[in-house]
Amino acid sequence: MIIGIPKEIKAGEKRVAMTPQGVDALVSHHHKVMVEMGAGEGSGFSDREYEKAGAILTENVKRIWKEADLIVKVKEPQEQEFPMLKPGQVLFTYLHLAASQSLTKALMAARIVGIGYETVQEQNGSLPLLRPMSEIAGRASVLAGGICLEAKYGGRGVLLCGASGVPAAKVVILGAGVVGANACKVAVGMGARVSVLDVRPERLGYLHDITQGHITTFISNRMTISEEIADADLVIGAVLIPGAQAPKLVTREMLRRMRPGSVIVDVSIDQGGCFETARPTTHENPTYLEEGVVHYCVANIPGAFPRTSTFALTNATFPYILQMADLGYEKALTENEALRKGLNLIDGAVVCEGVAHSFGISCIANPFSPVLENPPPI
Repeated sequence: MIIGIPKEIKAGEKRVAMTPQGVDALVSHHHKVMVEMGAGEGSGFSDREYEKAGAILTENVKRIWKEADLIVKVKEPQEQEFPMLKPGQVLFTYLHLAASQSLTKALMAARIVGIGYETVQEQNGSLPLLRPMSEIAGRASVLAGGICLEAKYGGRGVLLCGASGVPAAKVVILGAGVVGANACKVAVGMGARVSVLDVRPERLGYLHDITQGHITTFISNRMTISEEIADADLVIGAVLIPGAQAPKLVTREMLRRMRPGSVIVDVSIDQGGCFETARPTTHENPTYLEEGVVHYCVANIPGAFPRTSTFALTNATFPYILQMADLGYEKALTENEALRKGLNLIDGAVVCEGVAHSFGISCIANPFSPVLENPPPI
């Protein structure tokens, strides 16, 4: 199979879809890997390293999109990449279609096979390709929030860990999943006063136990959210519904009750955001002020740490890439249930229910799902 790795062109994105080590492993399986020159520079990987690993380097990105059977990326295709998509080509990347109807329509029109990292799901409900970036995003969200609290960025001038005789900052985390858990660990480690809200008592219990009771936990509901964020210094949005838009947990009215100079970090922004006032920002222009509150809504937070992120991403995605390369995507989707759940689009139709529901469009059954020999009676 021919695997193509183009350079990421989304603003501020310095990650690359695969390390030279990953390329070497694919080549050892007799696959052809095409890498755009300079694709790994932002993550500290030189063209020479890819060449040594057996990659075919080219300056012509159109050639990669034209010849590759499987395109592996980090982020969703940008508008200038739409014309290079070709029918039947497999696109394996973070799609986050529920956040953009225009992107969904463009990929439907291109009739590609779209498999989203964020919807690959194991039987136990875990999201193995979202987890490594969620870990990094959760940890980085606290660091970003701490910086935004500095006076020069419009923040309240509050140090997360406080000082002798001075209370630490109050950090409220909405969601106790992978992002929330990692944000919690870092915030507690820095000495902040931490509250975590979630609808799952077992997740709250888990975080309470691993932090040895150094956090306050609440069952999430509208009233509790409003009360908790009112006196918060930093609020981190960390909710996720696989494949669907994030729920709007914090309304503008709730935001108005927060203190001027407080900060929100919306990690859910790549799925539409969980704050009513949130809109995507970039690493170049990461913040804006609304209702007196500093908003940090960068849609690719792990991109700030590209080398760490690229290694972590390759570790997670490589087994799926190798399986598709060795078996062909049809057989791989048939045999691998987790990968099959990652299928969002095929031949112009939407397969992911969350995406279809977000835009009120029809959804077809996954064509690679096993056919039951004795289906249950209706």
